[in-house]
Amino acid sequence: MKKAWIIAAALTAGPVAAQAQEIDAQPGFYIGAGGGITAPLNTPNNSSGIGYPVGAKFGYDFVGPRVDVDVGYGQTPLNLNIPGTAITNKAGQLTTLVNLSYDFFPRSLVTPYVGAGVGIGFVDSNTSLGSTVFAWDALAGVRYNISNALTIGVEARYLGTTNPSVTVGGQTFFGQNQNILALAGIAYKFGQPTAAPPPPPTAAPQAASFMVFFDWDRSNLSAQALATVKQAADAFKAKGSARITATGHTDTSGPENYNMALSLRRANAVKDALVRNGVPATAIAVVGRGEQGLLVPTPDGVREPQNRRVEIVLQ
Repeated sequence: MKKAWIIAAALTAGPVAAQAQEIDAQPGFYIGAGGGITAPLNTPNNSSGIGYPVGAKFGYDFVGPRVDVDVGYGQTPLNLNIPGTAITNKAGQLTTLVNLSYDFFPRSLVTPYVGAGVGIGFVDSNTSLGSTVFAWDALAGVRYNISNALTIGVEARYLGTTNPSVTVGGQTFFGQNQNILALAGIAYKFGQPTAAPPPPPTAAPQAASFMVFFDWDRSNLSAQALATVKQAADAFKAKGSARITATGHTDTSGPENYNMALSLRRANAVKDALVRNGVPATAIAVVGRGEQGLLVPTPDGVREPQNRRVEIVLQ
């Protein structure tokens, strides 16, 4: 019989997708679907046209070895028309194959593989798909892992069967059935781990602040002020790495130039106390602001205790 035969096949699914070129491949069942083109080999009177197969498969991935059942159907054009048969310038074929494949580098982002299998085919003869044949295939392909479960890929496949037959006028004819297929497909693997969600954004470190108050026109530290300085030193040690700013202030009584110098003396007094409590001097910056930055707004010349202070800020 002068005829070409085809098979459809979907690409196999494989290990799950990776991050940083590495994937967390887990065993599991998968399904796939796809299609492509086919051309016959060594078939008399075959046409120069191309067939278009489609198919699907279901299997299990052991992470490396895989086994699946592949079902495909398609038709290829022929320059042969036999009245009274299913051969009408085309021929169709349905196959079911059990394939065993092996994935190289199953935990890589891009996974090449090879495989082979055997099964059964039904090809056009006197009636549609009326000739039953033994089928086998060999395949090679490569997959790209889109996610932990979803893959796409391309595959080249050789398909052969025993010679199908057709009977015309009481005479039976046999034809060869060897095919080359180029396929593309998509597959989904069940039960795969989802990608870990990104960690929540790290909150910006909060600045810690302490307030030390002074008597009027004084820069010496009271017992309560020394206790506050010790709290600030302990907070610095707990952070492990921080910068301290000691900013001195005065009230509005007294000359402005005098108050600027007084605020700086107060800040340096706090710095010295921090150093005595174990804070490195290089970690402390001192600033004098005089009458600027009043905690309690007052007119000029007012003695306000809340304004006579040093603010200690840890960052």
